[in-house]
This record gives sequence, structure tokens and C-alpha cells, in this order.
Amino acid sequence: MKVVFLEDVEGVAHGGDIKVVKSGFARNYLIPKALAVPATHDAMQRIEKLTQNAEKARLKTIKDMTALGEELAGTRIDIEMRAGTGGRLYGSVTNAIVATKLSELTGREIDRRSITVPDSVRELGVYTASIRLHTDIEAEIGILVHPLGTDAAEYLAELEAADAEPAPEGEGESGTAEEAEVSTEASTEATAEADESSAKADKLAKAVVEADKPAESDEAVAEADEPAEATAEADTAEEASAEAVAEADKPDEADTTTES
Repeated sequence: MKVVFLEDVEGVAHGGDIKVVKSGFARNYLIPKALAVPATHDAMQRIEKLTQNAEKARLKTIKDMTALGEELAGTRIDIEMRAGTGGRLYGSVTNAIVATKLSELTGREIDRRSITVPDSVRELGVYTASIRLHTDIEAEIGILVHPLGTDAAEYLAELEAADAEPAPEGEGESGTAEEAEVSTEASTEATAEADESSAKADKLAKAVVEADKPAESDEAVAEADEPAEATAEADTAEEASAEAVAEADKPDEADTTTES
């Protein structure tokens, strides 16, 4: 559908612009809110005047939003929430909750979609939210989330006192000493394990070297065989000597003949 914009629509068009948009968007949003009208012959004849009016409205909006941004800057809103042990909320702080609080504070309607709340607002404490009032106008506000049934100012004072309270004397040194002791023990254990591993490695290396040497039993057998061989040679010599003696003791054949 072709329409003529009567006012600025952020991200879509400026007042006085003629654009083709989806029929549903025009009939359900732009026309009911008087942001645009169908581009009829009469509307086209009023383009110049519509553009001038839109420009004036744009300048007024920028001026108003700038003033609102300055008003909101540094503002803190207090939100009371139910919380459990440890400050965990039963729920979370949403941009709709913040928009309602801001509307109550300023007396003006604040679009929740213009508010960005940190995703981490699920616990008690102090947070920061940003509000996009116009294309180039933003403001930051503080959010104090305090327990249900408590006074916001008193709770904030408690938080500030807890943050400002110094740590007990010696606590930091004690913590450091304990950490150093644990570190030393860990280092000693690591050194002992390393020494044990080194000793095992040396033992294994020696075992490998010993395994490569000739077996002592083989050498002993070889040495034992040497006397045995000597004994065999002596026995042979003794037998030869006995045979020689026996031969010498036999009667000489010549002597036997003579006697005859």
C-alpha cells in the first residue's frame, strides 16, 4: 500500500515521505496511530504542508527527548523484589518493570523497548540500564534492587558499608602464606615423584645393559671345560707310557730261540 507519512517513524520514514509499505503494517499500525494516511489525491496535494509539519514535530521531539535524557541521567530507580538465600531473586528485573517505574517517576510514558537491562539482574544489588530516547539520544540510569519489605536507602547504605569495609588485618597475609605453603608442598611432591621416576629409569637402563652381557654361567662352563680337557690329555699320556712298559717287559724273540 502506498502511504504518505504524517510523522517520523524511526527506521521507516520521515514525515512527508511517500512510501509503499505492507498493507497489514499500514492498516494495523500506521493509519490507526495517525502516523500515515493512504496516498490519495488530496493527501498528495498536502505533501508540502505535511513535510513542514513533520519537520516542526521532529525538532520538538528532539528537544523534548534531550531534556528528558538530561533529567534521567544519573537517576536511580528502586525496585523491591523477593529474594532467597544469598540474594538470588525469585524472578528477574525486566525492561517492562523498569519502564513502569520510569513512567511513575517522570509522569511520561516510556516505551519498554527503548530500555536495555543487563541480563544479570537476577540478584539483589546495584545495576545500570540504558534508555534510547531518540536516534542519537541515550541516557543511563541506576537500578537498586532491594529485598521485599526493606528500605531502599538503608539497604544501599549497607551495601556501600560492606564495600568500604577493609579486610581484617593479617587475612591477606595469612591467605598468601597458606597459598605459599600449599604451593611448596605441591612442588616437593612433584620433585619426589620426579626423583622416583629418574631412579626407576636408571634401574631399567642398568637391567638392559646387564641383559646384553654374556652370561656368567657360560664363562664358568667354559673355564670348567678347560681342566677337563687337560685331564683327558694326561690320561692319554699315562696309557701310552703303560703300553711302553708292557712292551719292554715282553721276552725278546731272539732270547727264546737261543734257549731252544
